[in-house]
Formats: sequence, structure tokens, C-alpha cells
Amino acid sequence: MTAFREAAEPAEPASGAGADPGIRVAIVHDWLTNLAGSERVALVMKRAFPEAPIFTSVFNRRRVPQFDGLDVRTSFLQRVPLATRRHQLFTLLRERAFRSFDLTGYDVVISSSSAESKAVVTAPGSVHVSYIHTPTRYYWSHYEEYLDQPGLGVLDPLVRRALPRLVGRMRDRDLAAAQRPDVLLASCRVVQDRIRTYYGRESTVLNPPVDVSRFTPAPDGPGDFYLVMARLVPYKRIDVAVEAATRLGRRLVVAGDGSEEAALRRMAGPTVEFVGRLTDDREIAALYHSCRALILPAEEDFGITPLEAMACGRPVIAFRKGGATETVVEDRTGVFFDPQTPEDLAATIERFETMSFDPAAIRAHALGYSDERFVDELRAVVAATLARRCDGRPSDG
Repeated sequence: MTAFREAAEPAEPASGAGADPGIRVAIVHDWLTNLAGSERVALVMKRAFPEAPIFTSVFNRRRVPQFDGLDVRTSFLQRVPLATRRHQLFTLLRERAFRSFDLTGYDVVISSSSAESKAVVTAPGSVHVSYIHTPTRYYWSHYEEYLDQPGLGVLDPLVRRALPRLVGRMRDRDLAAAQRPDVLLASCRVVQDRIRTYYGRESTVLNPPVDVSRFTPAPDGPGDFYLVMARLVPYKRIDVAVEAATRLGRRLVVAGDGSEEAALRRMAGPTVEFVGRLTDDREIAALYHSCRALILPAEEDFGITPLEAMACGRPVIAFRKGGATETVVEDRTGVFFDPQTPEDLAATIERFETMSFDPAAIRAHALGYSDERFVDELRAVVAATLARRCDGRPSDG
């Protein structure tokens, strides 16, 4: 069983591999309610510091079985009805939840943040390293998109009325929280620019880990379908891929679930297949192996799924914006489309079908983003930050 509990009492110290064994480390993550890229990053942080507990607002272990057996400590929100299934409804309470954690037992706190986890209060003399997946999307870079499509179903009209009245105060609180960490790490250059723009701080780029060991080169040639592997939420823009495949009559497999699933099914033609959310690595790898290409229709902060597909030797068709511009090598590991429309994606698919790609070269590119590289670099950042603290020098970032 998973060792998780509400973090009400002062935490027991935890040491971390790769650092002085006397150094006590805690990991803090926004929420554990689905397995996406940021959750995979948190798992690798745990590998870097195996004895560190993971503090989080809410934990739905049925949906993230990868955290079974880990020391997960939840906030008071864990007891609130619906919180483990619809954490989006509790944005206003999450900062309070993170501030309620008692982290006085730790020398180093590493927050994994795309929302409120960076707001934790650390002990005097401790070090707080915050890995920023992106500044909070619904306050900053994607506010207008969230306002247009909140993704909460019948509650969308209420969100559209309330958010404009609250967003100014919420931005102020988010900005204040971003000043607390000693060091900010950005997942990619795009996020580094956002941190500078919205938070007024400098940061160091540390690309997320990709567990390339989970994936092997495809044993056979590609199949006859394109693949989307993502949560079915508005900002992922799965509708662009569904409409393009429907227009072209190309087979598209959509793996994932979320608030947009019903709408996407209604718009999909007979060549589009929905297979739901996959958690089994063998099933995920089998889809990567068999697809003609992975389609990435959204502006991702970094985007781990393209590199997973590349680790299998499969190319990527990506929207030319965000993290994909840093990881996809045009005409070598994939192609780009722009603007973000079904028409342009359809034209790009047709162009892609006239091209050829070297699976071995694609996989070699993906190997540069391994878990081991991330573990080594994260440990180095923590060690350097601790050394500066001991020397009385200011932290970077």
C-alpha cells in the first residue's frame, strides 16, 4: 500500500542520495491526480533523493499508481469532498494548503511547480529550489484560453464570471510566491522567458527527464495511423488533430481522457479512434512503435511525449511554438505546422507523407534527455546552492 498521510505533524528528516547523507530533503508537488509530464518529473526527483517524502495538496492513488509505495503526504484538502477528483475547483485553497505544511525538519525543499506548490514556507537557513514547469497558466500565459474554455463542464459559465474578478489578486499572490524560492529552474527556454516576463526573475534551464529506458526502437516499420497521446483538455488542442484527420480520412488514435472527450468524439469522423487513458508502459510503447508519427497540436511548455515517441524512433508533427521548437529537429526528427489550424496540420501531414526519416537518428537525439542526466544535474544544482548558502553567497536564479 502507498504510505501517504496528511502532513499535520512536523516531518521526520529525510536524507537524499547524491548529497551529504546528513542533508534532509523534501519534495513538494502541486497535486497527484493524473500522470502527466510534471508527475513524471516528480518521480525522477524522488530517484535523485530517494529518502525524501513528497508533499502534495491532494493524492488520487487510483489514477497515479506509479506513486504506490512512496511516502506521499497530503494537505487538509485530501479530506474535502471532490478534491481528489476535481482539484481544479480548489484553486483558491491550494496556496493555503501548501503554506500549512510544516517543513522545519528539512535542509532542502525542492518544489515541482506549475501552480501553487512554490508557495511553501521553508525554515530559516534552509534552501528552496523550485522547478518551474511553467508560470501558472491560468493566471498568465494562457489566461484568455482558460477564460474561453475553462474545461469544467457545467461550471464553465460560473468560472467565466468569477475569474476576471479574482485574477488580479491571484496574480499578485502567485507573483509573491515566486519570490520565495532561492533558485528557480525552468523546464525550457520558453518557460525561462515566461519566468522573466511574469515573475521578474532569472532562472536556469534544466530540461525535464525522459525515461528513454522505458522505450526501445520499434521492432517493425510504422503502421497506418497517427497518434495523439495527451490529456483531453482545452489547451491541448486535440480538436485540431481530430479535425485534420477527419478531413483527410487518415487514421488517428487518440490516447487519453479528460473534459473534452465527449466534444471530441462528436466531431470525430470514422477514421478517429479513442482508446482512453493508458497507464501500462507496454501499451504506450506499442502505440509509439506502431504509429506513423506522433502529432503534438498544442503549445507545450516542454513536452515529454514527443521525446518518448522519438526514443522509439518515430518522428513528430508538432505545432511550431513552445518547447517542441527546442526538442524537434526540423526535417530530421519531425516537422512543424503553423498556424495552429486543422487546415495547416492537414497540409503538413500530406507533406510529411512524402518524406523519409532515419529511426536510429531520431532515437539517438532522444537519448540526450535521459533520467540519469536530469538526476545528475538536479543534484549538482542542490549541492551548489547549499555551498553558496554555507559560504554566505547569494543564490543564483
